[in-house]
Amino acid sequence: MSFAAALLIGFLIEAALAWPAPLFRLIGHPVTWLGRAITLLEGRMNNARQSARVQNLRGAGLVAIILTGAVLPCILLSSILPDGWAGVVIGGVLAWPFLAARSLYDHVVAVAKPLGQGDTDAARRAVSMIIGRNPETLDDAAIARASLESLAENASDGIVAPVFWGLVFGLPGLVGYKAINTMDSMIGHRSERYENFGMVAARLDDLVNLIPARLTGLLFALCSGTASHSFRVMLRDAGHHRSPNAGWPESAMAGALNVRLSGPRIYGDRIADEPWLNASAPHADAGSIARGLTLYLRTMVGLAAIIALFAIV
Repeated sequence: MSFAAALLIGFLIEAALAWPAPLFRLIGHPVTWLGRAITLLEGRMNNARQSARVQNLRGAGLVAIILTGAVLPCILLSSILPDGWAGVVIGGVLAWPFLAARSLYDHVVAVAKPLGQGDTDAARRAVSMIIGRNPETLDDAAIARASLESLAENASDGIVAPVFWGLVFGLPGLVGYKAINTMDSMIGHRSERYENFGMVAARLDDLVNLIPARLTGLLFALCSGTASHSFRVMLRDAGHHRSPNAGWPESAMAGALNVRLSGPRIYGDRIADEPWLNASAPHADAGSIARGLTLYLRTMVGLAAIIALFAIV
């Protein structure tokens, strides 16, 4: 039986339970295990005094070590899973922690509720859990905009992309993708420390997200009530984004909700003068987040149906 059936079970478990806090306190989470391994290796392998080429090579070495350590056990596990439904259920449990549909929804709801009640400070605290910007610089419109951007981008990185690579390569593809994405989030920054060392991780993450990001934008458009407008905005504005991938789901969502996203923002003491997506549309607000969450839920239902179709076929 194909891994798609196991993937569907893992998707449904995560949608129902997320990753329960008691379980996290007991064993942590597989992504945090990856994070600890990356931190340990980066501390030993990254030396800013070395040449850019040497830093590139050492960063590539870290990527190879982490990927090997993540993928090889999955290949072994996949080879010893029992046939039939027992193997499917076990595979679903193994896939569960690498999907984040419910977790992402819960994080964005945590922003929408206080923002809708006029509690800007609580909304800032909630949005700080899902963005890298200083939340103290954000007004209500910027909080709503940041939440929708995170919802769109993480729908791609946290759900559609791992599902895609799981359908292509099974459990090793699912976990391998998650390892790449975690490395990018930790060492793929354009900072003095990681500019050279994290280059391979960042470029690899760009590569593995090329197809899933565009698929996510397509799903957002198809699941919206304004598909043609969402398509037009996506095709027109996606390339304006600083990321080669994030612009696709973000611009599709901007068009679907008829709000403007992206635009100038502050990172630390630096102002990033990013272009707007869907620039002529109104600013986002708490109601926009609610509509974005509705679109997100429709998209997740559509994604589950696609997984089920692969399982049947």
